[in-house]
Amino acid sequence: MRWSHYFVPTLREDPAEAEVVSHKLLLRAGMVRQLAAGIYSYLPLAYRVMQKIMTIIREEMNRIGGQEFLLPALNPREIWEESGRWTAMGDNMFRLRDRKGADLCLGMTHEEVFTAIARDELRSYRQLPQIWYQIQTKFRDEPRPKSGLLRVRQFIMKDSYSFDVDRQGLDRAYELHREAYCRIFDRCGLTYTIVEASSGAMGGSESSEFMVRTDAGEDMIAVCESCGYAANLEKATSRIAPAQDDVGPAAPEEFPTPGVRTIEDLTTFPGGAPADRQIKTLVYVASAEGEPRPVLALLRGDHQLHETKLSDALGGAAIRPAHPDEIRELLGASAGSLGGVRAKEIARERGKSLRIVADLALRGRRNMTTGANRDDFHLRGVDIERDIPVDLWADLRTVNSGEGCPRCDGGTLEVFKALEVGHIFKLGTKYSASMGATVLTPEGKEVPIVMGSYGIGVERVMAAAIELHHDADGIIWPKAIAPFDVIVTITNIKEEPLRRAGEKLYEELQGAGFDVLLDDRDERAGVKFKDADLIGVPYRITVGKKIAEGSIEIFERRSKQAHTVPLEEAIGKLRALRGS
Repeated sequence: MRWSHYFVPTLREDPAEAEVVSHKLLLRAGMVRQLAAGIYSYLPLAYRVMQKIMTIIREEMNRIGGQEFLLPALNPREIWEESGRWTAMGDNMFRLRDRKGADLCLGMTHEEVFTAIARDELRSYRQLPQIWYQIQTKFRDEPRPKSGLLRVRQFIMKDSYSFDVDRQGLDRAYELHREAYCRIFDRCGLTYTIVEASSGAMGGSESSEFMVRTDAGEDMIAVCESCGYAANLEKATSRIAPAQDDVGPAAPEEFPTPGVRTIEDLTTFPGGAPADRQIKTLVYVASAEGEPRPVLALLRGDHQLHETKLSDALGGAAIRPAHPDEIRELLGASAGSLGGVRAKEIARERGKSLRIVADLALRGRRNMTTGANRDDFHLRGVDIERDIPVDLWADLRTVNSGEGCPRCDGGTLEVFKALEVGHIFKLGTKYSASMGATVLTPEGKEVPIVMGSYGIGVERVMAAAIELHHDADGIIWPKAIAPFDVIVTITNIKEEPLRRAGEKLYEELQGAGFDVLLDDRDERAGVKFKDADLIGVPYRITVGKKIAEGSIEIFERRSKQAHTVPLEEAIGKLRALRGS
């Protein structure tokens, strides 16, 4: 490929709209351009990178027995209603109607379509196991597109699905995908951590995320270096010191707290309590299959709620914080004066049904302080299990750095930002049961197919590689996914000996199997070198003044080392440097 004919609209300055490194460099390197919020066009250099990533994915998926499909992005409403996700996906799903008035959606993922094929075509255990996959465009009506390719509304994803007759088969398929994902990300040059994660709207019994540590990430993960424990904060737990409570009064005692509206206010109020001796009371509205219902979430005053944990505790229900008017209608007080004592009774008197979920760190606590469900009043001496009718105990709190590892005795957790590049789920029979996808066992019994779901974001792999591999001059691509293996730079295209030598080397490198970009532009050498560094090709061969001595220079982008070698040894030296 000749740069003089290639479309690479590089930029000298960081675009004002770009926030994270990958976004800045993808724009500056002439790889992407934004069409609308969260919608990007991939220009030739970027698409070469994406094609190489997709080739690696295909090779590793085929290695574990995967069979590639291509399914419709446009799906009818009916198939999503069968699984129950037409409603569950909420505003995240793009919906439309055709000219006949039929409801359709743009697929966010393809569990329903693959399950429908399995339902219609698989009849017996003899046809299992199966691993089906595709690499296809997906759509999500992201409310706040940002960070370039990290939060978008249209994206390319590899999604695969395993079909087995029993849980043991699912375990095998899950492990096959786990190993395949490790090989994929290793080959793509990513450093990653595998963490326990929530299954969320996907459902299922177990899931793991493949996370790349970067400040551009929007997830937080907790890791113990001592034993390797790792979990997304939506699943992470930790060890905290047990509390020692004094014996309190025989019943809660109400006391006035004028102007007290927050946990912090009560810590400094005369007769108040430190945060770890308070009960934080939050009101949420949870929507599952039935009507929205209010839920009271109780935590220790110095702990923070993780909303995904609350949602998971409620069976994956969609949740949102209650509005101030909803809170007052439910309990007759403002948010700063709420508590679990008599909360159900008060709600019942107002014609409401209330569920109380309490964090495990509150279990057994006594002599605590909480709101009295009267503005400007609190209760002291609260014994959780005596005074509050908790419906469900669950891990609700957000883990913090420095807390004890839940798996080993001596380890502590570090919490940091990370970017999800892959996610694997054990779906079980969530989709097959609701959609009627069954097979016969060897005993002739009809059972739901046991499924797994496994996703990789292609653009996220590309962006993660940039976040991990860059410097002040631009991108440093891992060799396996670089758009080109080598760039041949002719320092002065108008000098005939340089042009001839560069053209000849370009053809010889192509014949030797290298992906080569020839910089044959009529530009200053400095401009060409800067552009080569910016787009991040692993090796630059400079055809310049040294050609008079029969030599060229090979420059390694990552190490910044330069090697002067005879022209006729260029291919051999390049092979040695690449390790091939």
